[in-house]
Amino acid sequence: MGKYDIPEGSLISFMSNKVKEHGGINLAQGIPGYDPPEQLLDALHSVTDKPVHQYAPGTGNTILVDQLVEYYGKGSAFTKDNFMVCTGATEGITLLYIYIKKMVKESFTVLAFDPAYESYRHLPRIFGELYISFPLEDYDRIDLEKLEKTIKENNVKLMFIASPGNPLGKIWSQKEIEKIIELSDKYGFYIIFDAVYRDLYFGEKPFMPLDHIGERLFYVNSFSKKYSITGWRIGYIITSSAHMKKIRSIHDYTHLSSPAPLQHALALYNSKSNFGEDYLENMRNNLGRSFTLLKNALKESGFTPAETGGGYFIWAELPQRFKDDFSFAVDLYEKKKVAVIPGVHFTEQSRRFIRLNFARKEEELNEAIERLKSFCGSN
Repeated sequence: MGKYDIPEGSLISFMSNKVKEHGGINLAQGIPGYDPPEQLLDALHSVTDKPVHQYAPGTGNTILVDQLVEYYGKGSAFTKDNFMVCTGATEGITLLYIYIKKMVKESFTVLAFDPAYESYRHLPRIFGELYISFPLEDYDRIDLEKLEKTIKENNVKLMFIASPGNPLGKIWSQKEIEKIIELSDKYGFYIIFDAVYRDLYFGEKPFMPLDHIGERLFYVNSFSKKYSITGWRIGYIITSSAHMKKIRSIHDYTHLSSPAPLQHALALYNSKSNFGEDYLENMRNNLGRSFTLLKNALKESGFTPAETGGGYFIWAELPQRFKDDFSFAVDLYEKKKVAVIPGVHFTEQSRRFIRLNFARKEEELNEAIERLKSFCGSN
C-alpha cells in the first residue's frame, strides 16, 4: 500500500495508533486531556474489595439506573423500564440500529448530516443499507424543504442527529429538532439522537427532545466524555418501555452487561456529586478556552475553522495551498508528530478538511499549535 493510499477501517484508529506506537500529540481521537474527577477515582478504589466483580444486571447496575431515572425523570413519566445501561454509546447506537433494521424489515435508507460521525456512515455499509449524507448550509443551517424532499424520495427510515455533533460541533435548535420530529411522524422514520456531548457545551445549552422519546425517537448518551473516562465504556439508552423490552432481549445475546465494578463506582460518585456538576462546570470553562485558542491559531495559519458551541472537535478547511486532507494528515504526523483526522473519514463532499480534538490541556495544545504553524509555514 502506498503512503497516501487510504487504508480500510477507521481513520481515527489509523491516525491515533500512530501516536500510540511512535509518540507525538494526539488531536485525532476523541480522548480528553483532562483527569477524571478525583471523587470518581476514589469511588473506584473503594469498590475493589467489594463483591461487585461478577456480571452486572443486563439492564444496568440497579442503583445507577435509579439515578438515571431520577436525573431525567423530573417532570416526566420515565421509569426504570425506559432505561438500559450499555457498553458505551457505540454499542447503544449499534444495538438500536440492529433493532430498527429488524422492525423495518425491508430495504431502507439511512440519513445523517454532513460531515457525519463514522458509525452513522459505516453501519449502513456493514448491514447493507443505503446511506445519504445531507449537507448543511454553511455547516450550520438546514434547508428543511430540501430535507423533506430528500426523505420522501429516498425511503429514509432512520436518521442520526447529534447535538453537539462530531466532527462538526453544531448545536441543534429546539425549532430544528422539533421540525425533524414532525417529519418523522409524517414519513414514518426513526431517529437516533446521540447526546454524548450533551453536557459539554460552552455556548448555548443544547436542547434535548426528552419529551419526544417514545415510538420513533431513541436517545443515547454516555458517561465516557462527561467524566473523561472513555476507557470505561459505559453508556445508556432511553426509549419507550415497549421498545426497551425487545432491545434488552437483543442486548442479552450481544454484550450482556457493562463492567460491574465500573458501574458501581459511577453510582457511588453520582450519589455524592450531583451527577458531577462541579466537575462539568470546570470542564466547560476549559473547553471554551481551548476552542478559542485553537480556532484563533488555525485562522492565523490560513485555515477556515467552523464555529461550534460544544463537544471536543474543530472542523477546519485547509489553507488554499493544500489540496488533499489525507496526505496533509499523513505528512503532518510524519514531519511534526501531530495526529489529526482527515475529513474524508466523515464526508465525501470535500477532500480539504480536517478534524482536530481541542479537549486537551493548554500546554499540549500550545505545543501542537507551534508544530502545526511550523508545518504550514514550511510547506
